[in-house]
Amino acid sequence: MATLLSFEQIRVLGVFIEKEKTTPDQYPLSINAITTACNQKSNREPVTNFTEVEVQNTVDELMQLRILDDVPASRVTKYRHRFYGSEFSAYKFNQAEAAILAVLFLRGPQTPGELRTRTQRLHAFSDVGEVEQTLDKLSQQEPQAYVLKLAREPGKREARYAQLFSEQTSTDIAVEASIGTDNNHSDLTMKVEALEQEVNELRAEIAQIKQSLGLTDD
Repeated sequence: MATLLSFEQIRVLGVFIEKEKTTPDQYPLSINAITTACNQKSNREPVTNFTEVEVQNTVDELMQLRILDDVPASRVTKYRHRFYGSEFSAYKFNQAEAAILAVLFLRGPQTPGELRTRTQRLHAFSDVGEVEQTLDKLSQQEPQAYVLKLAREPGKREARYAQLFSEQTSTDIAVEASIGTDNNHSDLTMKVEALEQEVNELRAEIAQIKQSLGLTDD
């Protein structure tokens, strides 16, 4: 992807993909509706408190990138996305792929199980296997992947997936990789220190045995 999007742009874009399917009678969206949807306390992570001015600026930025388009109305201007779904869209995603991306945009990294549950209003996956197939397709796109499988967290059964449209994701992945490297180095250091301690204890025991037998080193 040529241009990475900001957190604000990702949140606004996720709102458009979601609301087009969940509240079609209220779509396209006004700035007020976009702001309310961005800041809602359910199905959002993290919860935000954007102002209408901030949302308008973000919408203007996405229009410049040709990801949003305005729909002039009699009383108030409304907007629709051009992210996918038409011949003029920026991307050629199907509904299953768009549903997964929308949840990742709105809630951050998710496991396949979480994605199956949280995409139900956008697309009904038959099972987790279908979600994983869609994630595999998104992660193997050429010339650039759209999602990335993260390292499985300790104590977790499933690995999470992150979207790769956001500049924040790149930073988070770098930090996570750094933490993982530090943790691996720390674990290795602890293992070496434990082995050294065991060797020293064995040497002390051998010395005691030799002393009790009256043996001395030449």
